[in-house]
Parts: sequence; C-alpha cells; structure tokens
Amino acid sequence: MARALNPLAGVIDASLLGAPVPQVALELPSELGAIETAVEYVTRRCESCGDDPRRFRFNFRVALTEALSNAMLYGNHRDPSKRVRIEVYVRNCSVIARVTDEGEGFDPHRIPDPTAKDNVTKSGGRGLFLMHNLLDEVHYNDRGNSVTLVLRRSPSSGLEGGAPA
Repeated sequence: MARALNPLAGVIDASLLGAPVPQVALELPSELGAIETAVEYVTRRCESCGDDPRRFRFNFRVALTEALSNAMLYGNHRDPSKRVRIEVYVRNCSVIARVTDEGEGFDPHRIPDPTAKDNVTKSGGRGLFLMHNLLDEVHYNDRGNSVTLVLRRSPSSGLEGGAPA
C-alpha cells in the first residue's frame, strides 16, 4: 500500500504552544510541495478575518503563495536544511503576514519592473509585482530576507482589535 505524503510533516505550528504568538505561526521546510497545504491551512485559520471573503481568499492566497515560493527558491535556494517561517497577525483593520527565510536577502529595489517594455518577455519579478498589486502594503526588512504582506479590511467589519483565527 502506498504511503500518503504529508507536505506539512515536520512543520511546527507555534500557535499550539500556548505562548503569546500570532494567530498562525508555522515553520516550513524549503520544499515547494509544502506551499499549497500551508497556504490552505493559513487561509482556513484566518478566513473569518476579512470583510470581503473573495478578496481575502484570492489576493491573500496568491500573495502568500508567491512570498513562500520566493523564500524557498531564491532565499533558501531549496536547501532542505533551511526553513521558512510564516507569522500571521490580525490587527485592527488588517491581516498581516510575515514570511522569513534563512537566506542572505536581496534588495527589492534592484528587481526590474516586469511590465516595462524591455522586461515583458523576461522571467523574474512577477511574484513581487503580484504581491504589490494584490495587497495594500508590502514591506521588506533591511536584510531583505523577510517580507511583510498587509491586506486591510474596512473598519466597519466589526473585528477591531483582531479576531481569533
């Protein structure tokens, strides 16, 4: 009998440890196969966080997938000994996700605009472009190995101060 693969095997869900932590905190191996399951898990845990479920499910899901892919491919260079950390917070009128890899980092300002005429046929930069266009804010730490994704909700959603995921 074939053994089912569990892409989240070995993943640590820090939110189960009982300490004050984000609504969701995961550490993933640098394995692309873990992305889909992790994004689904995070989305399910936070789906009640937004006032526009369609916008949350699509925009947040795509941006988080891109951030995780970049962290595993370019940050950690698919090194199986390196991990990617995801922390998701719900604060006031925002869902905030931070993705951090163990790589050396990069300068996001050096990534060419994929919509510029000279770059349209080149690969690269589209994931960052998507994140910036699907979310309200995208921030990088100084080292360039951590990206913070912000999707704002309307203040009238009744979830002021955060909601349990």
